[in-house]
Amino acid sequence: MNSATQPQASLPRASKDADRDTGKEGSRIEGDTPAQRLLALLEVIAAKDQFFTLQGLVEETGLPKPTLHRMLQQLEGSGMLQREADNRHYSKGSRLRRLAENLLLNDTVQGARHGVLSRLMEEVGESCNITALSGSEVLYLDRVETQAPLRFYLHPGSRVPVHCSASGKLFLAQMPPAQRRRLLKGTPLNAMTRNTLTDIDSVEAEIEQVRRQGYALDDEEFLPGLVCIAVLAPNPDGPSNIGVAIQAPVMRQSREDMLKHLPALERAARDIAAIQRGAIPSS
Repeated sequence: MNSATQPQASLPRASKDADRDTGKEGSRIEGDTPAQRLLALLEVIAAKDQFFTLQGLVEETGLPKPTLHRMLQQLEGSGMLQREADNRHYSKGSRLRRLAENLLLNDTVQGARHGVLSRLMEEVGESCNITALSGSEVLYLDRVETQAPLRFYLHPGSRVPVHCSASGKLFLAQMPPAQRRRLLKGTPLNAMTRNTLTDIDSVEAEIEQVRRQGYALDDEEFLPGLVCIAVLAPNPDGPSNIGVAIQAPVMRQSREDMLKHLPALERAARDIAAIQRGAIPSS
């Protein structure tokens, strides 16, 4: 039995064309600017495993033919696409292929961090994730799911409120009091569960405890039945914007059980911090 929860990253409002046009295959070209819509089209094209035509994209996306033709001309002119010999079909261009190859070849930091996360999941047997603070939300940068039958699914790109997540409490604890107060006053402290702290003074008291102990817990504050423990990847140069966390259903792990995983979690956080430092060129 899987308990699946998928908080979605907020998306920009779609263009008027995108709002009214959904093609036969459901592909949407969304974005508030021409650049965003061009990137969205490129995502549709990158997922294709065969040559394609202008008319085929019109039917798939629902975009007006003149608009789509202009967008394809821009991508072809930049080397992202190329026209085939029949002058009707398009394929991925050399520049787009080089971009994909360079991304795979040089994504060593993400691969190394993911490896640490995978080892942590194997050690503790529960889902693990890496997070960062983005505005007033916690953003999931990476996640490795447990194979246990009962789990909560939150994919990379998910966002959760800062006030009711373990990582969020750690990010808040690093801030100067005035900065933290300003953020909390401008953020709706919504009650996600009956355990969620929803007034600033209660959150501040929790933050003070987190600061003293060096780790944070989410005791069914974001989702009913979900408990989480998190630490920060240490940064000797200042505040850290990388959190590492373990999540589990309360049916399998209590607060006390999660605290037993703290040494493994702290080792993983130190390993991830070392990877982060190695990714920054020496001055």
